[in-house]
Amino acid sequence: MKVYNLACSMNHRFEGWFSSEDDFVSQQKKSILSCPLCESLDITRMPSAPYLASHVRESHPVHEVKEEQKPADFPPAVNDTMHLTPDQKVVFQEKMQATMLQVVREIMTKTEDVGESFAEEARKIHYKESPQRSIRGVATSDQAADLIEEGIEVFSLPASPLLKSTLQ
Repeated sequence: MKVYNLACSMNHRFEGWFSSEDDFVSQQKKSILSCPLCESLDITRMPSAPYLASHVRESHPVHEVKEEQKPADFPPAVNDTMHLTPDQKVVFQEKMQATMLQVVREIMTKTEDVGESFAEEARKIHYKESPQRSIRGVATSDQAADLIEEGIEVFSLPASPLLKSTLQ
């Protein structure tokens, strides 16, 4: 099994698992590969760190990093400015994408898709004409504004192909 780091033309990074190098190349040529975030078919393989045997790692000295040199675990407050190296930006983007995927997976597993009838179904639930449950679907900005005006809590998610399919 080959595990490759992949990226689309929008620089969304993700992992792909293939039975062989030929399998990856074949899927790439047939445009079978697509980005899980934006569905782009322009997928490239990113450099990966090779596996290093433990005896190789032991032969090189380990440099300790002082506490003030370590990056913060959390991003700074909204009004603060982040200064990241290119490598840190990549790591930050990967963490943000992973978090987004995790949130979308959670939403997918805990909500019912009511599609275009979202506003109607949200009202039925709010006015106890339908059983209480978490739903997701599609509404226009006017429909969402009307729901909020009626005291029905709604929030928007960016349109994503992830919301259309079952995630593993």
